Amino acid sequence: MSEVHTLHAAFAARIAAVLSALEMEGALPAGVSTANVTVEPPRDPSHGDLATNAAMVLAKQAATNPRALAEKIVEHLNREPSVESAEIAGPGFINLRLADSVWRDELAAIAALGPDYGRSKMGQGTRVNVEYVSANPTGPMHMGHCRGAVVGDALAALLEYAGHDVIREYYVNDAGGQVDVLARSVHLRYREALGEDIGAIPEGLYPGDYLVEIGKVLAAEYGDRFAAAPEGEWLELFRKRAVHAMMDMIRADLVLLGIEHDVFSSEAELQAAGKPEEAEKWLRAHDLVYDGQLEAPKGKTIDDWEPVELPLFRATRFGDDQDRPIRKSDGKWTYFGADLAYHMQKAETADALIDIWGADHAGTVKRIKAAVAALAQGEGKEIPFDVKLVQMVQLMRGGEPVKMSKRSGTFVTLADVVREVGKDVVRFTMLTRKPEAQMEFDFAKVVEASKDNPVFYVQYAHARISSTLRKAAGEGLKPDPAALDRLGGEEIALVRLAAQFPRIVEAAASAREPHRIAFYLYDLAAALHAFWNLGNDEPEKRFIVAHDPALTGARLFLARQIGQVVHNGLALLGVQAVEEM
Repeated sequence: MSEVHTLHAAFAARIAAVLSALEMEGALPAGVSTANVTVEPPRDPSHGDLATNAAMVLAKQAATNPRALAEKIVEHLNREPSVESAEIAGPGFINLRLADSVWRDELAAIAALGPDYGRSKMGQGTRVNVEYVSANPTGPMHMGHCRGAVVGDALAALLEYAGHDVIREYYVNDAGGQVDVLARSVHLRYREALGEDIGAIPEGLYPGDYLVEIGKVLAAEYGDRFAAAPEGEWLELFRKRAVHAMMDMIRADLVLLGIEHDVFSSEAELQAAGKPEEAEKWLRAHDLVYDGQLEAPKGKTIDDWEPVELPLFRATRFGDDQDRPIRKSDGKWTYFGADLAYHMQKAETADALIDIWGADHAGTVKRIKAAVAALAQGEGKEIPFDVKLVQMVQLMRGGEPVKMSKRSGTFVTLADVVREVGKDVVRFTMLTRKPEAQMEFDFAKVVEASKDNPVFYVQYAHARISSTLRKAAGEGLKPDPAALDRLGGEEIALVRLAAQFPRIVEAAASAREPHRIAFYLYDLAAALHAFWNLGNDEPEKRFIVAHDPALTGARLFLARQIGQVVHNGLALLGVQAVEEM
């Protein structure tokens, strides 16, 4: 990988050098803490290119007022050839306007780094486990799973790009009652394949046609051996074969969406290996599990509720509103007990954990966070843990909710949607809103060729650039940085926006918010289209100015680098940067 570059980091280093110089001069005390000093673009672009709060946060340590300290900092900054002006604003903020040469150099940096422009070492190799999708292995992927799948996959790519070592994990819930229901549903289809008229699918079983094929496979392999056999003779076998077939189907659906996991962890294997027992033993040894009774549920009296002694996790120590049972009264593990052991297992191989869950799991966030906090405390280390909640997606067609899929029985399959509108459209659309916000996915709108469709708008920007470069090549013209000093204010404004990309990557990775990349790409595409449209009215503003090859070379160089940034951003989202539309 090429040396990582960010303009903002470079100027942060320059501010740090100025502060060191002020320490040497005695204007700042030795060893002053600069941890809270920031260097970032001001909210209002008219105020300049960069702003720093250095004087605001250091004035108290320097025993002076912010403006007085700001004056000393500005004095040093104005000596920098790359700084056109440094001005004090308000109570002591410092706004910087950078010389055009800085932006020309940034274009050269984009060209030199190519696909690595924006890549960061921020993560310093920290190992992060991102668990996402983890759909029950009872059928094909549906659109209810899609948004979390895309958010998780884009987040994993973003963290990797920002210097983390990422484990992409899928938790296979193959130990609960739902897989027994799956096995019974498959047994029905097995009997159907043997020629039995099974009639309507009974209530409580999975009705989807996707189970027909596995029924045929089992009928061909075992004949009528299990047709009339007691459930005890076939349930475990049919459960294993059904889960295996469903996971093959789920993996194939995920591949359609461009998603591949590194690890598939089985809940059944976790329990067979005694991991929940190990977790309980460990927690008891650290006084984090005790035997006790839960309070009566609200509205229940002692006459209609019988208190039972259960092993309880001390969740209230970690901010939960009550302690939580890890086993049921019959001795089986609660969902929480199994999840606790699973997170303990994940923490063995990772420095930080991230779970992507559906918003319907919001009620369990507090207790699982309490469990991970307990594990970290017991180990004497910190295990950062974040749960991202993702809202459901409402499928629409022409303003009306989409009818359910016959094949699935109860839902619209992910595969059907991807085949209709394409992987790129699905992935980008899922990231055009914050995951906690409600979303409508309208089949007509997501393929619309308009500014209102972010997928089209961003891909069209890249296609426009590619088309321009092809046309120029056909006329014997090519990108050339020799005359970058010919670029004017509108072009420099484009570079300023492109130069935000490395900083956006780091901010999005820190916040665990991949949708920030999609938002940024829309803004960059809008700026590119706006500049392009100037050329419709003013031929001299076009990228190709036939009578001025030097200016054309500089603008083509600019276009190529803007295209590179769009390409890099789309790659992070798992979306192709198309060459033509």
